[in-house]
Amino acid sequence: MSENLREVIGRVLPAPENHLSPELLDKARKARRSFMGKALAMGAGAASAVVGGKALAAEDGEDAILKLPEHTTGLGQPVAARGYGMPSKWESNLQRRESPGLTRVSQASVSFCPLQGLFGIITPSGLHFERHHQGWWDIDPSQHRLMVHGLVKRPRVFTMDDLMRLPSVSRIHFIECGANTAMEWGNVAVPTVQYTHGMISCSEFTGVLLSTLLDMCGIDRKKAKYVLAEGADGSSMTRTIDLERALDDVIVAWGMNGEMLRPENGYPLRLVVPGVQGVSWVKYLRRIEVGDQKWATKDEAVHYIDLMPDGTHRQYTGIQECKSVITSPSGGQTLLDRGYYNVTGLAWSGRGRIKAVDVSFDGGRNWRPARLEGPILPKAFTRFNIDWVWDGKPAILQSRAIDSTGYVQPKINQLRAVRGTRSIYHNNAIQSWLVSENGEVSNVQVY
Repeated sequence: MSENLREVIGRVLPAPENHLSPELLDKARKARRSFMGKALAMGAGAASAVVGGKALAAEDGEDAILKLPEHTTGLGQPVAARGYGMPSKWESNLQRRESPGLTRVSQASVSFCPLQGLFGIITPSGLHFERHHQGWWDIDPSQHRLMVHGLVKRPRVFTMDDLMRLPSVSRIHFIECGANTAMEWGNVAVPTVQYTHGMISCSEFTGVLLSTLLDMCGIDRKKAKYVLAEGADGSSMTRTIDLERALDDVIVAWGMNGEMLRPENGYPLRLVVPGVQGVSWVKYLRRIEVGDQKWATKDEAVHYIDLMPDGTHRQYTGIQECKSVITSPSGGQTLLDRGYYNVTGLAWSGRGRIKAVDVSFDGGRNWRPARLEGPILPKAFTRFNIDWVWDGKPAILQSRAIDSTGYVQPKINQLRAVRGTRSIYHNNAIQSWLVSENGEVSNVQVY
């Protein structure tokens, strides 16, 4: 057991998004150091306080222990009362959320994943982030078709039944929008990790390897160099993928986290392109064309590109580089006590496995190795943890990931030195969280 656990175990007040009323937060903030302030901040009544590592109960004892609650003395809900299980009503605050004013219409917007409230590496299907270009649809799978054509000997049209009877694979991968953390390119822009890094999720995907379908159709391996994926939604999303990648680990997926894809995530069929920005993971997949050159479609010729300092556009840079972020403590949260905290976060790389994560508590002057929690998989989330005792003084928390290629996650000024400040996509810079003396955690940039 860590010696740090002998300290007072600190408490974290979640970011105030529909969690507590502004009035209660203000009252708790003014009286945080007092017993009642701590109780209010936790949304409790006369709860026990913690002093010197020992719990102090109210004079007459703790009712939650001494008085048996209804759920201990009564009859609960019957089995299968809900045909499909739902989260507890007490967890209703944990939601994916749209950033107000991000786009003109919600059909072409983003819902951000609440990374600050998740455990492990798997994102629940109902909290998986969304990115749509013309809204989502719930498509009848019996009417959905996938056509494979172009430089193949045997063009084919597959039904969902055809595809689901083929040999399948199940693999865990992250998917990250190329614009994740985009608002931080110029300066600090948003307060919480949900909005700085929430355009990412990690799930188990099930489907048939694209290489299997291409082999079934007799791909022309002498002439073929690329494939084009096209979706069936109103935006007709189309993306070029090089053949080497298409024949490697790309999946034509119908399953996510042990069930069918959700409509918001491409039901009944989507492409999974591990390590590559999410726009290439074409939803509502309807067509795969094999060709000998890039198509330069609208969403890859003028969108999802890097605007370089000299004004040129760098195209086809879809690999998501090594990146990490501390999810707790993180922006918008508040530390209520001095003492021990388990600092936790996520790391990922589009080029392989995470090899190491270092954490700094002084803005990058000194680094300590974090614990990597298994499983450590290629092109997937890796959870990391590290012990920290907060002494009540200001601190700047950072994480720095290193992947299996030896690539080290850069500072924001290092990235800007080669990419400028006018970029939108592919920001994988180190994230900094400032813990102030009053315990409030805020988003800052440290160079």
